[in-house]
Amino acid sequence: MNNETTGGWETARQVASPNYDRRPTNEVSLLLIHAISLPPGQFSGGAIEALFTNQLVPDEHPFFAEIAHLRVSAHFLIRRDGHCVQFVDTDHRAWHSGRSRWWDRRQHEWRTALNDFSVGIELEGDDLTPFTQAQYQTLVAVSHWLMLRYPLLDRSRITSHAHVAPLRKTDPGPTFDWAYFYQQLEPKSVL
Repeated sequence: MNNETTGGWETARQVASPNYDRRPTNEVSLLLIHAISLPPGQFSGGAIEALFTNQLVPDEHPFFAEIAHLRVSAHFLIRRDGHCVQFVDTDHRAWHSGRSRWWDRRQHEWRTALNDFSVGIELEGDDLTPFTQAQYQTLVAVSHWLMLRYPLLDRSRITSHAHVAPLRKTDPGPTFDWAYFYQQLEPKSVL
């Protein structure tokens, strides 16, 4: 992780990805939620970290041969046990959204180049397997941290990869419980 900025979440284990660059502006106003499993449908292991650090070995699995050339990253990965890994400082641009577009209600326009102003969080998962309670807890915690850090980011500016790239992507998929996530994201009142 680059120490030039302070967008490192102290709770996360830091693993530096080379796949990032500077944001063209200081705007961070969108949170994109993704899901990933490598190989597809399998959890645990080091393949996701290897992909985001350009160390994926193509010969270890037939699917890896198809993707080992990619230069991609996310800011965070939340494992099935809730453990969080941070690959890119949130003040920098990670390479996670690909070709996508999003309707920005504040600016009343379609926006592209979403990596410029978004934070990408990958949940270890797929379209078939429900996400764990521990993952939701960590996702809520990092979302709160991000909203405190970046005033333009609020719950109305959290969306899925599927929403911004509907013809290419399905993640985090139908097993992601948006209602539960938003309920947990609400500040708890003290009785």
